[in-house]
Order: sequence, then structure tokens, then C-alpha cells
Amino acid sequence: MTLSGLASNSLANTKRKIIVSPTINVFADNPAVAQQFATDLVELISKLSQTQNKITLALSGGSTPKLLFEILAEQFADQIDWNQVHFFWGDERCVSPNDPQSNFGEANNLLLELINIPASNVHRVLGESDAGEECNRYETELKAHLDTDDAGTPAFDILILGMGSDGHTASIFPHEIEFLDSPRICEVATHPESGQKRITLTGKVLNAARNLFFLITGDSKATVLAEIIHQSGQFESYPTSYIKPVGGRTFYVDQAAASQLKP
Repeated sequence: MTLSGLASNSLANTKRKIIVSPTINVFADNPAVAQQFATDLVELISKLSQTQNKITLALSGGSTPKLLFEILAEQFADQIDWNQVHFFWGDERCVSPNDPQSNFGEANNLLLELINIPASNVHRVLGESDAGEECNRYETELKAHLDTDDAGTPAFDILILGMGSDGHTASIFPHEIEFLDSPRICEVATHPESGQKRITLTGKVLNAARNLFFLITGDSKATVLAEIIHQSGQFESYPTSYIKPVGGRTFYVDQAAASQLKP
């Protein structure tokens, strides 16, 4: 199912403009989402590798990326020249890399340790460091490795994002929606319930991505996803509403998450 051509909407109380023209691919369940996205991701990396020697890819945490990592390691490890791929993260919890909550740790255990990739190609957020200092350091690292768009913002070749049931993406939560307009590359975010500190990319970096994909599964996301796509209900309060790169965005969702979308 593909939904496109929905009307754009300008908000009077913000400089941000929502342009909703996504491609939405719906699959039976979470494993089916991960399987098809893995196949499409490998195809995209292969295509990009024909014209560039370096591919920058930002990963996300979550249940679907976990399945994605397993599929890439088991089925596609030998189909990609990992020397060309540089891994980054859209956000990270301020924990050690061995902590079960670490986005890097999960990707490392399920994928990175199982493929032939140079250590210098893995650019993790140092969650064990002081949050403010690490925010500054990661900004410097991103500037050193990523090309920039016309506005001088670091632009990933491929960016993978998820969405929470509150409409947050990366670690831009509704109560810190101002990070969408931050002039910085990274910000120190605070989880609204646990108070846990996180490092997150800001809105301008997310919107600079050349190829952006949302992986969204589960019935707990259905209402929020429908409001975002159809610009209804509380969509203006959801950070995910404002992630709209010029190159477009593609959603990979399961039937549960898509259950309230209108054809």
C-alpha cells in the first residue's frame, strides 16, 4: 500500500513546515518488515557503492532493527563490501557500551562483530562519557566524516529511524520538540519518564538525510502513525511529523501499525 500526495500544511506558530508525501510499505508482521527492509537496504548500498567509495549509515535501536541486524549478519554478510560502509547512530543512551540498553551494544553483538568491517568504520556515541562533552565530540566526528548539504549540515547517505508510541523519533521527545529547530548537530536529551540522559541528532540533521527510512511496528503505534500521515488529531505535537527530507521518506510498517491508515 502506498499513500502519497497528501496536502502540505503550514503551521502558524512554527517555522517548520510539514510536507507529507511518504511512501508506506505495509507487511504482515515485524519479521516481514525486517526481512524486506534488509533486502532493500542491501540493494541500496550496492547501488550507492557504484558511484561512491564511502557510504554513511545511521542506525536506530528497537525491536525491528534488532531483527534487521540478525538478518544482515545471517543472510547478507558476504554481499556487501563493508569497507565502504561507515556506521553511526541517530541517538544513544548515556550508558556503557556493554549495557543491555546500549544501541551500539545491540548492533555490535548482532551485526558488527559478525561481519568483516574495519574498526575505524564504526563511529559509536560514547555513552559512558559526560553527556555534554560527548555531544560536542560526536558533532566534531560527524563533521569530519559526512558530506554536507547546501546549508552546511552533515548529511547521511542512509538514515534509519523508529518511532515511539508518543511520536518521538531518535531521542527527540514531544517535551523537547525544540530540538527539531536546534542549530546544533547533537543535543543532550532527557527521557520524559526515566530521566535518563541521551545523545540525539537534531532535526536539521535528520532532515538532511539523502535516504530516510522509518521502521514502525506494533499496534501501540497505530493511532499516532495515522494522525501523522493524515495530519489529524495531535499530529503537530509529534516530532516524527516534522522529519521530512527533501528526498522523501519511506515507511516500512506492519499491519498492526498500519491498522488505522486510510487507503
